[in-house]
Amino acid sequence: MASTDTGVDAEKNGSSTTGEPQDRQDLAGLEAGLDALDSVQGGRTPLRETLIRKVLPPITAIALVLVIWQLLVWASIVPDYKLPSPSAVWDEVTNAWLQGTLLDYIWTSVSRGLLGFLMALAIGTPLGLLVARVRFVRAAIGPILSGLQSLPSVAWVPPAVLWLGLNNSMMYAVILLGAVPSIANGLVAGIDQIPPLYLRAGRTLGATGLREAWHIVMPGALPGYLAGLKQGWAFSWRSLMAAEIIASSPDLGVGLGQLLENGRNNASMSQVFLAIFLILLVGIAIDLLIFSPLERRVLRSRGLLVTR
Repeated sequence: MASTDTGVDAEKNGSSTTGEPQDRQDLAGLEAGLDALDSVQGGRTPLRETLIRKVLPPITAIALVLVIWQLLVWASIVPDYKLPSPSAVWDEVTNAWLQGTLLDYIWTSVSRGLLGFLMALAIGTPLGLLVARVRFVRAAIGPILSGLQSLPSVAWVPPAVLWLGLNNSMMYAVILLGAVPSIANGLVAGIDQIPPLYLRAGRTLGATGLREAWHIVMPGALPGYLAGLKQGWAFSWRSLMAAEIIASSPDLGVGLGQLLENGRNNASMSQVFLAIFLILLVGIAIDLLIFSPLERRVLRSRGLLVTR
């Protein structure tokens, strides 16, 4: 009887003894698997694959639009003065290039838009921090910012003209009124998504005031803040186009919005289409050259973007 109990105890001890190393092996395998998932292969993508995945689709879409456009012109569904041919619009591009005015149109609007956006960034960022961190300020100003964000930018042009006159100050005022609420609200949304544990840990380590805002709040709110910046630029660009279309003066120069209005006044649809395409091109270029790389970098640093 004693021998039987001894054998059972030995069997139990043996199973527990062999079970512990097995658990350690399973845990080590799990850690190795997680490490493999965390490590992203950073090899350079071949040029041919990049062209096929990123360059070919938009080129195909543009070619398809041009083909459909030309077919509509050949079918004479609408008169020529309503729908010009792609060649007529290209002639407008060529004429503006030969006259040396094409780049002037673009630079006049882009320089205003970027400078106005930087001013909105300098105002909207501390305003967003203040609204997000001070409860009384949030209760007082938060609804106003949301209302300003939903207000069409074109509504600010008439009062800005009456207040400031037909000058660049009026343009920048319209840009600020359109972009600052979007930037501030984006930062507020990003701060609201920070886990409270991060803030408590930062205070425990001595990060308070400006140090907390710089080292914890801003990095934690970066995805939402970046989304607010993208939306702020979109509002800046649209506000500027509305101001250039409505307010015209020789002192302001001819931007893309004024080019669009000149095409309407001259009943030149080819010039109107040229202005629309240039406005669209600038918006796409700013997004591809500035905001998309920033967004990819932020997502990749947080393990949210995996290249395949």
